[in-house]
Amino acid sequence: MRPRLAALALTAAATALAAPLLTAPANASAGATDTATTLPRTGFELSNGKNWTTQPEEWDFLAAVDRGSDRVGIDRIGSTKQNRPLQLVRIGGGHRPTATVLLICSQHGDEPSGREACLTKVRDLAFAKDKRTKKFLERTRLLVVPTANPDGRNADTRGNSDGVDINRDHIALQTAEGRAMAAVIRDERPDVIYDLHEYGATPPYYDKDLFDLWPRNLNTDAHVHEEAQTLSDDYVRPAANEAGHSTGTYGIWTDPVTGDPIKQTAGDGQERILRNASGIKHAVGLLIESRVDALSDAEKADESLNHRRRVASQTSALGGLFEFTDERGRRVHAATTASRYKGLADRGPVYLGGADNDPAEPAEIIQDPPCGYRLDAAQYADLKDELALHGVRVKTDGTGALVPVRQSQRALVPLLLDERAPYHLAKGAPVEAC
Repeated sequence: MRPRLAALALTAAATALAAPLLTAPANASAGATDTATTLPRTGFELSNGKNWTTQPEEWDFLAAVDRGSDRVGIDRIGSTKQNRPLQLVRIGGGHRPTATVLLICSQHGDEPSGREACLTKVRDLAFAKDKRTKKFLERTRLLVVPTANPDGRNADTRGNSDGVDINRDHIALQTAEGRAMAAVIRDERPDVIYDLHEYGATPPYYDKDLFDLWPRNLNTDAHVHEEAQTLSDDYVRPAANEAGHSTGTYGIWTDPVTGDPIKQTAGDGQERILRNASGIKHAVGLLIESRVDALSDAEKADESLNHRRRVASQTSALGGLFEFTDERGRRVHAATTASRYKGLADRGPVYLGGADNDPAEPAEIIQDPPCGYRLDAAQYADLKDELALHGVRVKTDGTGALVPVRQSQRALVPLLLDERAPYHLAKGAPVEAC
């Protein structure tokens, strides 16, 4: 493993505790405060991986971390339909952070391993004492949504309490969860958005321990896209491999003998998925998927072994993310900043379809976008909150609103308002002269 990877994945103090974390004494408490021998522990750790951390255990755990560390702050960024809190944890950042990283954990409520990795990583960074990690936290502002779908996690369901897949709501923003995440992305302007999931294997063609995928949407800036692939190829996958986990590209079936791709079953460029919305909104996005299925007879016999392996694969990949941020933070921030300003130049096509491995058809390309889209009063009244959550600039008057294309969110405007876009929210009237 690279020297910096181990140091950033777990600090010296946390490393000393790593072995007993999953075998804590029976009288340990998830809300325990830091002492010479004890740090707060999750319900997952206290049960040695048998049980996933419950919502009350998560709240107690985060409250204990917050009390015990001056590096951590916790905000309530929304509430679910069932009135569970949506929380945002802030760690580090110093006075002039180089880059901002946002972890979105457990959008799908029945995919808990990434959430467990996020929770323990919050704790490990909060109480780190070694100089290298302290410097990392001075340069990096880490934002974590530990449970992006609390109602789904409580019910162990993919969707939220209305059965909606939150990871298909990053354009329409019809869910409380999707709206909360959009507001965080708008206000915090993360340079990296890291989205943690799980998947069911299809052996022998699709059964790696860990898959990942960058934004495939063609509206992603070329330099942002390049950084996302670098994050995957040079940091996350090597980190997972060094920890003993196999890796691959999400959505691509491969020949078990030659390793050649056979077909694509998922991982397209549709804009409503967070991985792609991240790229459109100028962030280096990466989707992470750990394998749910047992890898051995021992895991089949003891589900805690399966649980711990899934969490371990997610934790190792997070180490790669942190090394990437530490080494390339300035370059990444320069790429995302430049991407945000490119829309003001108002040049180039906007893509309504296609992907980085699937060229857009001519009908899916707006070669010369209009100056803007006109919304009548009723349309604007219906959409003004969503436009604001997306950070889209509008010009209002007594009869409705003009949404100019020349703005930071240039590519997003046609995706929201052009009737040819697959997930458009309204049929805006194209305006050729603003």
